[in-house]
Amino acid sequence: MGKPTGFLEFSRELPADRSPLARVADWREFHDHMPEAALRQQGARCMDCGVPFCHTGQLISGMASGCPINNLIPEWNDLVYRGLWQEALERLHKTNNFPEFTGRVCPAPCEGSCVLGINNPPVTIKNIECSIIDHGWEHGWVKPEPPAVRTGKKVAVVGSGPAGLSAAAQLNKAGHRVLVFERADRPGGLLMYGIPNMKLEKKEVVLRRIKLLEDEGVKFVCNCEVGKDITSKQLMDDFDAVVLATGATKPRDLPIEGRQLKGVHFAMEFLHGNTKALLDGKTPAINAAGKDVVVIGGGDTGTDCVGTSMRHGCKSLVQVEILPKPPLERAKDNPWPEWPKTYKLDYGQEEAKAKFCEDPRIYLTTATKFEGDADGNLKAVHLVNIEWTKNDKGQFVPKNILGTERVLPAQLVLLAMGFLGPEQPLLEALGVERDPRTNVKADHGKFQTSLPNVFAAGDCRRGQSLVVWAFNEGRGAARECDRYLMGKTELP
Repeated sequence: MGKPTGFLEFSRELPADRSPLARVADWREFHDHMPEAALRQQGARCMDCGVPFCHTGQLISGMASGCPINNLIPEWNDLVYRGLWQEALERLHKTNNFPEFTGRVCPAPCEGSCVLGINNPPVTIKNIECSIIDHGWEHGWVKPEPPAVRTGKKVAVVGSGPAGLSAAAQLNKAGHRVLVFERADRPGGLLMYGIPNMKLEKKEVVLRRIKLLEDEGVKFVCNCEVGKDITSKQLMDDFDAVVLATGATKPRDLPIEGRQLKGVHFAMEFLHGNTKALLDGKTPAINAAGKDVVVIGGGDTGTDCVGTSMRHGCKSLVQVEILPKPPLERAKDNPWPEWPKTYKLDYGQEEAKAKFCEDPRIYLTTATKFEGDADGNLKAVHLVNIEWTKNDKGQFVPKNILGTERVLPAQLVLLAMGFLGPEQPLLEALGVERDPRTNVKADHGKFQTSLPNVFAAGDCRRGQSLVVWAFNEGRGAARECDRYLMGKTELP
């Protein structure tokens, strides 16, 4: 703790975002950057608590409290305050393979459990983390570090999303030959095609790190779907171990009247196609330009659909949320250090509000019908207000409120209601055991499936979750895979 009174002297400050109406004209990152002097002041606000919660990574009330990868947050906050940026980067890389990703897209459960946040605005942990790694890249401190010795073992990683990348990075560090199979045309999985460019720049951030991994010896095989382009038997025959990191990519559908109409799409179909078109220099096949857009779902994916639609130049935008509007401050049943379930205006909603003069979200509402024209094109969405009531089993279920029905014009509907689990064909072909939710059955901390040389990490094991949890699991699966291959491990 370099400045014991820092939390008393300095207020919480974040870098300004670019103007909402200006940034929707491009696909560049919407954040600006803070000067070093201001960042050092923010680092000084960390109290170096005797019992810090920010790096615990505990699950409380089903949500992360603190950092799931146990970042050494008080240590690098202090180093930033002292201006020791290279040392801060070394501490950050001890627990996080890709801080430039978490520093941009993580919701920062660390800040939700910051002790200072009990009665003051918490430390700006996420922004400091991002600034440390950006500093490192700018000064040439982030360099390839290939292993000095190879073990002679070959490991296949199926999927190049956050879990797959972290597993590959760690297994390569241990000296194994690592091949990462990716069915898309570019590596990165969710980081490449699930998160839009204005949140996580692809060429400047994602591909930069992937190039570093390649320089360290990791090999990426794209346009290759395991189970089709290479059989599961080949995989098992050709590799000493396999890490499954396929994600939870089966989307939750909305099977109401009119679902088949042209203009109703899953969110990921929209987001993936947009990013690919952007990188290829083409116009996206699903385009919101000049259309009335309705986004169904209120999570991060829904927000990304809002932000993307705004950049396309949509005519109007409404985001439908089945849950109630969160309170402005923590509710009594949501105490610190739980993740604060409070109202936030994220970047997409901020942009929509700037253009259309109001938050696009409508709460306690659901869609009942998609209406089309004679040619099968979507033209409207039927909505109704709901209330949450208990059924005979004591479960809360939505109930339509009569008399609240209304119709919105819509030529594009994006379904962003989360994911049900991993796709099953490969898992069936491998013969790995699954849990009742269709996820790969493997204990957290062990990550070993019902097959001794097959490990699972990320959303395909735990279900839809945060990028930072995928990093936790990828690192853990790599550790246990290394232990299986070598009889011991030095991976954390």
